[in-house]
Amino acid sequence: MTVDHARRLAPALRHLATFRVDLSADALPAVRASLDDRRRAGVGAFDTRGVEVVDATTPEAMGHAVRVRIYRGGPVPAPVVVYCHSGAFVLGNLDTDHRQCVELARRARCTVVSVDYRLAPEHPFPAALLDALTVLEWVVAEADSLGVDADRVAVAGNSAGAALAATLAQCAAVGTAPAVVFQLLHQPVLDDRPTPSKDEFDDTPGFDGVACERMWRHLGGGAPLPGEAVPARLADLTGVAAALITCSELDPLRDEAVDYALRLMWAGAPTELHVFPGTCHGFDSMVPECEVAQALFAMQGEALRRALAG
Repeated sequence: MTVDHARRLAPALRHLATFRVDLSADALPAVRASLDDRRRAGVGAFDTRGVEVVDATTPEAMGHAVRVRIYRGGPVPAPVVVYCHSGAFVLGNLDTDHRQCVELARRARCTVVSVDYRLAPEHPFPAALLDALTVLEWVVAEADSLGVDADRVAVAGNSAGAALAATLAQCAAVGTAPAVVFQLLHQPVLDDRPTPSKDEFDDTPGFDGVACERMWRHLGGGAPLPGEAVPARLADLTGVAAALITCSELDPLRDEAVDYALRLMWAGAPTELHVFPGTCHGFDSMVPECEVAQALFAMQGEALRRALAG
């Protein structure tokens, strides 16, 4: 990371300046194992008081059975959020964004259903999206047994998971998925095309321009990606749900988040955008106790609470 970029990091994040994620094919097994070990340890250490946490699986009858983790933070019937974890489409599981799911359920007094979608490159597009769609359909179909309100459904995601959430919201807008009233996209992966931030931040911590390129190649499994795999390639965003989009200043994904927020506004979707200065991709996962991460969790919880109020 250049000296200038390192100095732009908030003091609480400067120790991350040399941290990189290697998404090369040879490194993936080791990177997955390391991330899974760290997140598993975090699940056991984090206080979930006030939130009931249970694991479940969607039925085979709905297609590929998908593991989910359900976080209940509000009274029945609670508003519900279908959540897709981070990991560049190639990393992660139900432990990855456990902290984020607890924070959302607790702060928004809702139920969060986290999706253990299949990972690329072993399972290229559209496997992960189909898993997320299966869970969204299951949540709505089984609303009574799950204790949730099928009329107050949101989608949310972090990084690559935000790409899945954004696509679910797009599908809902045209009637190919159940209706959603809100989308919460954090540091979203939205566009496979060049942007100034991808050029500028080619060596930033957490995620960099090289990782962006490898991520999209992995998602295609070595084949060209269809347009529907890339949320920003949808030309018409009319009817897409209201949104909160949050992103980091020192992140190759920054510009596509800002651009997508503008396009949602132009399409008439009520949209809130916040760029966190001095932060890098994944700051809320790597340093969740820092002041800026806590501000993010508060912002997300309040936005969900308002959107799902009824």
